[in-house]
Amino acid sequence: MLVFVDRIRAALTEATGLPSDQIRVEQPRDAALGDFAFPCFPLAKVKRAAPPAIAAELAGELNANLPGIEAVATGPYINFRVDRTLLATTVVESILDQDSAFGTSQEGAGKTIVIDFSSPNIAKPMHVGHLRSTIIGASIQRMHDALGYKTVGVNHIGDWGSQFGKLCAAIARWGDELDLDNDPIPALLALYVRYHEEEEADPSLADEARAAFRELESGAEGKIRDTWKRLTELSLRELNKIYERLGVSFDLIRGESFYESMLDQTVERIESTGITSISEGALVVDLSEFDKKLPPCLLRKTDGTTLYATRDFAAVFHRWEEFAFERCLYVVAAQQKLHFRQMKIVLERMQLDWVERVEHIDFGMLRLGEGKMSTREGKIVFLEELLDRAVSEARTIVSEKNPDLAKSADVAEIVGIGAVIFHDLKKERIKDVVFDWNEVLSFEGETGPYVQYTHARLASILRKAEALGEGGAEADYSRLDEAAPILLALGRFPDVIRSAAQHCEPSEIAQYLLSLCRETSSWYSRERVLGQEPSLTAARLSLVRCAKLVIGKGLQLLGVVAPDEM
Repeated sequence: MLVFVDRIRAALTEATGLPSDQIRVEQPRDAALGDFAFPCFPLAKVKRAAPPAIAAELAGELNANLPGIEAVATGPYINFRVDRTLLATTVVESILDQDSAFGTSQEGAGKTIVIDFSSPNIAKPMHVGHLRSTIIGASIQRMHDALGYKTVGVNHIGDWGSQFGKLCAAIARWGDELDLDNDPIPALLALYVRYHEEEEADPSLADEARAAFRELESGAEGKIRDTWKRLTELSLRELNKIYERLGVSFDLIRGESFYESMLDQTVERIESTGITSISEGALVVDLSEFDKKLPPCLLRKTDGTTLYATRDFAAVFHRWEEFAFERCLYVVAAQQKLHFRQMKIVLERMQLDWVERVEHIDFGMLRLGEGKMSTREGKIVFLEELLDRAVSEARTIVSEKNPDLAKSADVAEIVGIGAVIFHDLKKERIKDVVFDWNEVLSFEGETGPYVQYTHARLASILRKAEALGEGGAEADYSRLDEAAPILLALGRFPDVIRSAAQHCEPSEIAQYLLSLCRETSSWYSRERVLGQEPSLTAARLSLVRCAKLVIGKGLQLLGVVAPDEM
């Protein structure tokens, strides 16, 4: 609704003298009061009058300067109502003219957003705990793409660290007993679990693991490095199967190993600022002056090996040098708050002028009710198993509702995967998500299948109109007065994308879609679209096209497929 908001804001600037950026135009709490509202509280000091008196005084002046928009004083607010024919004509024609580009912009042109998301560990199964980072990060990337930014999605896979020493030791001991090539992830998980079961009773196993990791970090070519390369290739092959089902791709797949050759210069760069010290033989950055409860940031252990933090510093330095990013977003669970707080403080102590562009986009846990997951103990729920079950359950529901549906298996995949994604993204990302199968796959209520079904229902209306040869007359948009809530919602879509991207909050789009679908479903249940006067049918079909387009675009931003049949 930017066109109307801009007109209102310009008229208010002229009438009050307030700068445009200080004029907040918002939605009234009660839609019956109007389409937009301006609170007059900021003018109280300037005009030395009570806000209700200011509102009453300004309303008449604004009415003279806002043709097609009525201003009404309501207490301390000025409420604005757009003429319904003007509203329908402006919104519908704007959407139909822009088509799939509606909601997009070029406001981010020339600016780069780096998004670090998903980032599973190599040689371990991708479990449900990886779902949130993967789909939240992908959605944030799509939103910024829609705003014209150059985005760089990075999968910073965990392909380095002491766990690889453990796996190399386990493979050397028991690798011949398992089928790594044909079933790599379960086999590697079994090895990892067995290593931790036998490590306590056999201290030599830990010695072998430490020696293997030291050799790996040395860069020496040999059996250890060959084993590590093989594990990486096998794991990436399996990970890509999951990503394909989720509709997720990356611009860069860079593991921690990518930064192996940069670690010495990274440590030297931090040391050169004079903020490091030696503590019990380890190289650290003391953070206690910022927060006495904060432990020091450890850069290098006593045995000379590096840590996850060291590699993260190497990565962020390299990303700044490569992309000069506007924002560098780390879509990582809230449990890692300490790590990112330490990281930000170190960057601040280095006096880097881009430190505020580095952001931790944290999120809550996904809970299935099976208890806490542990890779060491083998107590995990594979993400592939979750997706398979969702698709299987969706297949049963789809076949019951539409037994004659063509390509029902494809639709079940779309609905099942979409249900999982939407269920996650509809909640504020910082909140924990409790996974309830009955809620996830319901075709009613606040679910992905409900939004997908609304899209499919609108597509069905358009197909029937084409088959009947309806909709060819000139549309009379004055007949869409009863659809004002839908028109106002459709017009807000560009602002929703902008806000969701700024806050890195996909739930803003998901909640918007749910609200739009409720309004649209209620409307087409009350108002018959087909078989009416030609000008009325044409107008209502135009609205159907607009709603279908916006719902489809919104689902696409979330990573959910919008089916035309269900």
